[in-house]
Order: sequence, then C-alpha cells, then structure tokens
Amino acid sequence: MKKIIYILSALLGMVTVAEAQTAIDMRKQDIVDGVSVENLRMERNGGYIAIDMLWDLSKLDVDDNHAVLLTPWLVNGNDSLDLQSVGVYGRRRYYFYVRNGESMLSGKDEKSYKVSEKPSTLEYHNMVPYAEWMNGSVLSLHRNDYGCCNTLLAEQNGMLGRHTEAFFPELVYVRPQGQIEKRDSLEGSAFIDFPVDQTVIYPDYRRNTAELGKIQSSIDSVQGDTDITITSVWLKGYASPESPYVHNKELAIGRTAALKKYIQQLYQFEDDVITTDYEPEDWAGLRRYVEQSNLEHRTKIITLIDSDLEPDTKEMEIKRTYPAEYRFLLQSCYPALRHTDYRIGYTIRSYSDVEDIRRIIRERPQKLSLNEFYLAAQEYEPGTDEFAEVFETAVRMFPDDTIANLNAANAAMRRGDLTAAKRYLAKTDYSPEAVYARGALAIRQKDYDSARRYLNEAKSLGSEQAGITLEQLEKGKH
Repeated sequence: MKKIIYILSALLGMVTVAEAQTAIDMRKQDIVDGVSVENLRMERNGGYIAIDMLWDLSKLDVDDNHAVLLTPWLVNGNDSLDLQSVGVYGRRRYYFYVRNGESMLSGKDEKSYKVSEKPSTLEYHNMVPYAEWMNGSVLSLHRNDYGCCNTLLAEQNGMLGRHTEAFFPELVYVRPQGQIEKRDSLEGSAFIDFPVDQTVIYPDYRRNTAELGKIQSSIDSVQGDTDITITSVWLKGYASPESPYVHNKELAIGRTAALKKYIQQLYQFEDDVITTDYEPEDWAGLRRYVEQSNLEHRTKIITLIDSDLEPDTKEMEIKRTYPAEYRFLLQSCYPALRHTDYRIGYTIRSYSDVEDIRRIIRERPQKLSLNEFYLAAQEYEPGTDEFAEVFETAVRMFPDDTIANLNAANAAMRRGDLTAAKRYLAKTDYSPEAVYARGALAIRQKDYDSARRYLNEAKSLGSEQAGITLEQLEKGKH
C-alpha cells in the first residue's frame, strides 16, 4: 500500500515542539502567613498554560479595616505576569468597596471575599496564553496587606513551583492511500440436514430452520445496507468419510447445488454471483477433531489420516483397527463434517464527507478504510480524547496494519500513554516513519541514547524530520 507522509503540524493542526511537563506537588506547604497550598499543577495545553492548586485559607484572618490580596506571579528574568488575584477583606473594608461601587484592589476580575464568608479551602484555577519565556519560570504567591486608603502595610512572597517543559518532537503521521474499491466479506458454516442419500433441502427438517437462517442473516445484514453491494456468494459443501468416496462426492455436489438453488430463489441474484465448490470427504476436519481429542490411539489414527492411502481404504482401516474409537467418531464427529462453508463478498462505497465518516465510526466502523479514518482525525485537536479514539478505532479494525499501528502509537504518545504507544509500535515495520516514532518514544521515556540511535537510523532512511529533531535534541543538551 502506498502512503503519504505528513508531519502532524502540517495536516492535523499545529503542534508545539515542546510539550509541557506536568509539574505536580501534592504536599501541603505554608507559603505565606495564613495560606497553605497543596496539589499544585502547572500544565501546558497548546497555546495556553493552566495553573491549578488548592489553597487552605482556614488560618487567614483580616482586621475589620484591612484587606489581604493574594496574587500568584509567574517570573523568569525580566519577564513576569500577575495571575488572577484573590482578595480577602475585613468587614468595614469590604462594605466600603460595595457602597462606593468601586472595583476591588486588583480590579473587576478579582475573586473577592468578606473575611467572615471566605471558604476554608479554595480551588484556584487560572489559564493564560503561553509565552516562550514561561519555560523555566517560577511561580510565586504574593501576599499584600492593605490598610485605610489602600496603604500598603506589609508584603510577603513565597515560592510555589517552577514550570519546565519536556522536549517533545514533532510526530509524523502517515496517511494511507485511499482504496479504489473497499472489499470485505462475511464467512460462516451451516450444518444442513438431509434425509439419507438425498440432495433435496427441506427447510423444516430437523435443525435446518436455524442453519439456513445463519446464511440468510449474513446476507440480510449487508443486503439491506444501501452503502453495500454484494458481489459474490461462495458455497462449499462437505460430506463425512463413511460410505464410498464416489457416493460422497455425488452427495457433496448435489447438496451444494441444492443450497445454491435455495438461495437463488430467495434473493434473485444474478447468475454469476453464486459460485460453488465441494469436498467429498472432510478429512481435514476429522484430523482437527482427533488431534484435540483424548482418544487412546489418537496419534496412530492421525498417522492413518495423513497417509497416502485411498480415502475408502483409510476409513476402512480406522474402522477395522480401532473399532471402539471409530464408533465414537461416527457418533460424535462425523455429523459435524457434513457442512457447508459460505462466504458473502461485498463492496462498500467510499466516503468523503467527514460528518458521514464520524457517524459511521460510531455505528459501523468496519465499513471505513484507513484513509477515511485519517480524514476524520483531521477534524479533532491533537491530544484530545476524540482524536485518540479515531486512531484507536482504526487499529481495532486493522489490527495488523503497520500504518494503523504507527498512527495509533503517535496518538498514544500525544496523550502521554507511553505503554500503549510501545505496544502499537511493536506491530509496525522499519519504515523511516516507524523508526522515527521509536525515537520519539525514547525521548518521551528520557532514554536519549536510544533516541539518538533511532533518529540517526531514521535520518539515514530518508526522514528529514529525524534530522530536525536530532538538532533540537542536541540544543537541549539531553
């Protein structure tokens, strides 16, 4: 299958070269007087940085005419940014602002509380546009105490944490070539009963209603779909080894022809749609049964089955040499050897409308080609659950396809599931893109020696992105 290579940023939306390393501090720490902080989390999400933490304000007290302003602050050298402030006001100070219609100390975006109504704990969340200087920036918490006329009485500063970024290279996805024609099939076996030595189908005879229903259900499941066209129905009839081989051949041919006629009458297919084949005696099925059995002379019976003896001679020799086991096989195995295998072949129309593809992913993903899954992925933001789900569904439909596994590995890396990424990469090939992906995974695992080895190999195989990533890796001195 031919393939078209795309770097993720070019086709599926821009991806930053560096992705934020999640910085989490679960410990509760006293940062400034009256304020403890725990569960700090700083996370880069595309063009934004999100800051989350839990404040304990239970010990914070404020005099009637005073106010305390708490402001998280990002700083790196000469660059800095004040984040959303939280103001806690004494009773008189609070009502002063309310009566005079003034904004609070830091402006209208401030979270403000009267001291008697402040929460014991506060879940702080703030998201701001990301700037390059924020990589390596320090997050601090300022406490400013104010008196009458907004006079600054005291100030404190406590460090909360540092935002650093883990190197994350561009991911190279591969777009499969669109299939000119999508073909698939449904397969099964039916065990249709015939009266002794007869080749006429009686739908109500013994279990025939259920067994014929298997074939009809398979045909109906695709026949009623306007997106599907049945192109072939293949039938192969088998008989069991008892009776002379010539007689069994006649039965296999006649019974398969009878089934063809039955289906043709039901569905009015074109003459060339239904094709038939036959196997006079199902020795392969008999061998599988014996091999899995606990028969005393299993090995010797298998040797006879595998021998070059004529079918009738084989059968007679098993019957003569191992009579008890033959009777068991006759009762337990031979009925299952009288069966018809069937295969319904069909084509599926192609889809170009993304909304159609999205719907089919939810309803019948097996109708889609890899390229159609890829088209759907373009509509989602990389790293989202929806984005990952498209590629994961694709690889479920095509579990052994190298491109499906490569793209699923990249999607897993994008959301940080390195275990799944490794599992998918194990089923890829050694194309430049797959080798590059192994290098990208090694970077995420901080195995930089392996990363360099894979990236150099990918570069030698023709991957331009591997050379770019190697340069970025060296600049980062990893």
